[in-house]
Amino acid sequence: MPGEILNFKITEKNDLNKSIKLLEGVMNNVNVRTGNGFDVHKFKKGKSILLFGIKIPFDKSLDGHSDADVGFHSIVDAILGSIGKGDIGEHFPPTEKKWKNKNSLFFLEYANDLLQRESFTINNLDITLICERPKIINYKKKMKNKISSILKIDSDLINIKGTTTEKLGFLGREEGIACQSTVTVSKKNDFNF
Repeated sequence: MPGEILNFKITEKNDLNKSIKLLEGVMNNVNVRTGNGFDVHKFKKGKSILLFGIKIPFDKSLDGHSDADVGFHSIVDAILGSIGKGDIGEHFPPTEKKWKNKNSLFFLEYANDLLQRESFTINNLDITLICERPKIINYKKKMKNKISSILKIDSDLINIKGTTTEKLGFLGREEGIACQSTVTVSKKNDFNF
């Protein structure tokens, strides 16, 4: 009867040895990588900021060549780093006018497409937003859902934290926002039994 070749009964020592070799073959063909991203944007006059694609009412805006979404930029760099594809500035140079005021959703979709083409999947994404204000606790769920829909991953694989610098430095003086992202990705290579 046809059946699943990998679903075999372990009865004797030879069966156990076969399963160990099979597992070693699988584990030797798993490629796990980590990428880090970091971005900073300064404040300018305004009435709202864009963080992870979510518009948040605020008494300032973020200044940048594109839409200055510090969160998306950080994730893009983390993804590009995890697959060894440089950084956001290499793919979207701020010296090129065509990227002026560009929605950062485009950059994140681009990075995710590269990730998919390289046959990697995201295991988890951990994000730390660093600023005194605005407080993000009420927006975290919306942010996670937005990121989840763009990257096509479960929102449980995404963690967003907010922290301050205890009033120290330019972030503590409320001159801007920083974001750090760490992504872990994995790729299974082809193997034969």
